[in-house]
Amino acid sequence: MEDLGPPSLTSTTPGSGDGHRPGSQTSTPVNSSMKAHLREGRRPERSSERESSHAMYIDSYSSRGFVVNGNRVFGPCALLPHSVVQWNVGSHQDITEESFSLFWMLEPRIEIVVVGTGDRTERLQSQVLRAMRQRGIAVEVQDTPNACATFNFLCHEGRVTGAALIPPPGGTVFTPLAQAAA
Repeated sequence: MEDLGPPSLTSTTPGSGDGHRPGSQTSTPVNSSMKAHLREGRRPERSSERESSHAMYIDSYSSRGFVVNGNRVFGPCALLPHSVVQWNVGSHQDITEESFSLFWMLEPRIEIVVVGTGDRTERLQSQVLRAMRQRGIAVEVQDTPNACATFNFLCHEGRVTGAALIPPPGGTVFTPLAQAAA
C-alpha cells in the first residue's frame, strides 16, 4: 500500500440519461456510455485529455485517503469544481445538512454531489437529502470506489460536480483508478 503521507489540507486549482445506477440511494440519471465504462472497468478519458481539460480527477484511493490531480489528501475529503478540502466527517452517520453546506454556497451552482460512504453504500438521513433537493442539487450515494469512478465520469462530461468521499476502511489496498480501469 502506498503511504499517503501526513494529514494535510490540500487545495488544487486545475484550470441525457437513459437509466438509473443500480444500488444507489437516489435515482440520478446516468447515460449508457457511463454504464459501459463502469461495467467494463474502463476509464472515460486518457491522462492527456484530463490535463488539457483541467478537470478534477481522482487518480486513486486507499483506506488512508485519496490522490486527486496528483495531490494526496488524507482522510475524508470534499471535491469542489476547482479545489479539494478535507471534510470533517468520520462516517456516513456524521453527514448533516451543515456538512453539505459548502456544496450549495458555490457559484456556479453544483448540479450533483457524488457521495462515497466507504466500502458499501449507506443510507443518508432523509432531511439531508431533502435539503439538497430543495436547493436543486442532486445527490448520488454509492460505495467509495464507485463514487470515485462516477465523479471522474461526470467531470469528464463537463457536469458541474462535487464529491464527498469517505475512504474505504481497514485493509483496502491502494487502487490506482487508471490501472483498475485499463
